[in-house]
Amino acid sequence: MAQKGILVVVSGFSGVGKGTVMKCLVERYDNYALSISATTRSPREGEEDGREYFFRTREEFQRMISDGELIEHACYCENYYGTPKKYVEEQMDGGKDVILEIEIQGALNIKKKYPETLLLFVMPPSAAVLRERLERRGTETPDIIKARLKRACEESEGIENYDYILINDDLEECVAKMHSLIMDQHLRVSRNLSFINEIRTEVKAFSKGEI
Repeated sequence: MAQKGILVVVSGFSGVGKGTVMKCLVERYDNYALSISATTRSPREGEEDGREYFFRTREEFQRMISDGELIEHACYCENYYGTPKKYVEEQMDGGKDVILEIEIQGALNIKKKYPETLLLFVMPPSAAVLRERLERRGTETPDIIKARLKRACEESEGIENYDYILINDDLEECVAKMHSLIMDQHLRVSRNLSFINEIRTEVKAFSKGEI
């Protein structure tokens, strides 16, 4: 039976490129499943329902909350975001490492429910680069960019709650480091107690000449 998958939460300032990093990770390695979040925000150009996000009205989202269909939800820049429970648990039970892209409030809520969750925070090489990336994206008004930078100020106060930071300066390097950190989690003693006990029992039997 395959080892149960790891739950990985990836956060980062808006515009830092975390979505691109995660997309490359999933395309390059076959042991990952990328969770799709539900949101009340409007689709950006080129986005499709069920691919980038499950786009829902506020009424639909509130029903999902009341029916217990989300493992976390939070409000960010006046829109709701949440993680569907069923998909995540099915993928982990099947041995897949599930990657969630959510903001800091949701990440900390998940950590409370699933203490072994690996929290990764993607950061820019500098604040100036972050602002340039937001402006270059061309999908938001100056007011929204200002709001996202203000939110980044708030989020910067909570980074200490994460397990690791990743600097997204070189995409290939960032993807490789993320994969390495996740693979290391599979070797944690707490995730391998059955194997450890099996080896311990067999060694003890060998030492006694029983087998």
